[in-house]
Amino acid sequence: MSKGNIPEHLERFRTARIWPMLDRMSHRGPQGPGVNSSGAATFGTQRLAIRGLDDGTQPLMDDATGIIAVCNGEIDNHQILRDWLATRGRAVNQETDVAILPALYLELGEAFVEKLEGVFAIALWCPREQKLILARDRAGERSLFYRVDDGIATFATEVAALAAASPGKLEIDPNAVAGYLSHGCFIAPDSPIAGISKVCPGEIVTFRGTAITARRYWHWPAMDSPKRKPSLEAFDAIFRGSIERQTSVDVEYGIFMSGGLDSSLVAAVTKSVHPQRCARCYTLRFSEDSYDEGAYAERVAGLLGLAIVSVPVEPEMFIEQMPRLVRTVGEPLADPAWIPTALLSQRAAQDVRIVFSGEGADELFAGYPTYVGAGLARKYDRLPRFVRSGVKALVTGLPQSDKKVALSFLLKRFIQGEGMDPLARHRKWTANIAPELLVRLGVPPQTKAAGFQGGLLDRAQLHDVETTLAEGLLTKADRGGMSASLEIRAPFLDRAVMEFAATLPVDERVRGLTTKVFLKRYAEKYLPKDIIHRRKRGLSVPLAAWLRGPLQSWAAKKLCSGRLAEANVSPGTAEALLREHVARQADHARPLWALLVLDEWLAWLQEQPIRSRQQDRETPAAR
Repeated sequence: MSKGNIPEHLERFRTARIWPMLDRMSHRGPQGPGVNSSGAATFGTQRLAIRGLDDGTQPLMDDATGIIAVCNGEIDNHQILRDWLATRGRAVNQETDVAILPALYLELGEAFVEKLEGVFAIALWCPREQKLILARDRAGERSLFYRVDDGIATFATEVAALAAASPGKLEIDPNAVAGYLSHGCFIAPDSPIAGISKVCPGEIVTFRGTAITARRYWHWPAMDSPKRKPSLEAFDAIFRGSIERQTSVDVEYGIFMSGGLDSSLVAAVTKSVHPQRCARCYTLRFSEDSYDEGAYAERVAGLLGLAIVSVPVEPEMFIEQMPRLVRTVGEPLADPAWIPTALLSQRAAQDVRIVFSGEGADELFAGYPTYVGAGLARKYDRLPRFVRSGVKALVTGLPQSDKKVALSFLLKRFIQGEGMDPLARHRKWTANIAPELLVRLGVPPQTKAAGFQGGLLDRAQLHDVETTLAEGLLTKADRGGMSASLEIRAPFLDRAVMEFAATLPVDERVRGLTTKVFLKRYAEKYLPKDIIHRRKRGLSVPLAAWLRGPLQSWAAKKLCSGRLAEANVSPGTAEALLREHVARQADHARPLWALLVLDEWLAWLQEQPIRSRQQDRETPAAR
């Protein structure tokens, strides 16, 4: 950041950058933009008002010190912190939750972020110290990107906004794109564009002069927490407290409902906490029976006395929505559920500004079948070689299935990891594109090992919390929701809930073939057993069938564009994968979708104008 008095040409330079950035983020804040300056810093926001509707305009500044702050998200414990600050002689007059940030920084310095509960991407500037601070919430529900050029740091919650202000040509980061193909998302600090970095979950990044330092202020403590017998009563108080904090908002809210355990439990506890508030539920409907859970969602809503709205999902919607979403945010995301999430958000945003979801429960309470597989794998590897060879031949010969979570798909993934290190095997099971396919595509497989030790289940869950959840599922929720100016919150990702889950013994998470052992027992307080114990499905789409049918010609046209070569991916191999998929020689639905989204992002990248530094300096300061 620059220091001292700001020359006129530099002021024009900063102003010329901030307005294009705010224009790119208009979808995130229908209440309009705000800009404020303090010394060498200019901050801007697009506001979606959830709390402090009348006096919550951002950026916020402390008049006495010039400290300026912006926050994308919600500070759930703001009232407690406000009261504590008052005892320290720092009265905060504005009612909005974000108003506490300057005073909290003055009291605690950089440790202020450790006191915050909620979801947030925060930027704070202290002119006296000439220091910029960026911070991201513990679970990673909100993203935050930054870059430094010409001695100036710029930051934003979406890559597209930074791209709008970046001088020169935008260059692909090939290593980050290789990671995207492997994981289906970008793991912090990576981003698809060279020079743009992402703040990690639970991290604070400090800029002072030319120095940039980063430290993690929080990790999910699965490895460090002593395991103990869990108390249903203690967890009930914790989870109800999470719901109470997150629903303490000044607008109406809704619930994303699948009819599965997690979202049903969120809905049931929310109804119990607020029996007089009639939150509306929103669910997806598919014409394919094995993917459609609408009937279950409607049943749960009926049991709880909640209204429910159904949103249909059809294949042509993917052709319409995917280009719009990629261009809105400026980065690819390989989860095909991004599109249904956006469709659901568009409908919910007609009624409410915030919804609650069951995201995070599978990772924290061990709900995925891969966690069962992690334990079975050790036993399988001890079987005689001739037995394993016979099983492999049998499983390999199973026909492809277009059903959701088909047994053949799970078994094939299982045997592909034979003989591997248990955590490496888990990473392969959860990979978006398997290493052998990456090699065919000309992409070096990602071989980075996890940097933690401990029990296998703890390690597998921690890996998922910090990668698949933080950078995949939560990115999907944020980008899908905010594309329609809708905030999506996850009560399971409250810090107290996460820290409770970290203390669960293995047999309270996985027992035999049963997953989420403790959470299912807890749910019996609120839900019928047939809802709790029905087979897990999760949100996915019939992409395998659609790529052999209504999406086939569209996909073929995109894959032969030649753009994938710009990311060092073989277009010919991508086209071959589609032919193999259509011929049912293999199920390549997930790899193909990742490549299709990447192709769309490359098309967006080609459309970006090359912004020169001279243009920035010549742009008038006033908009």
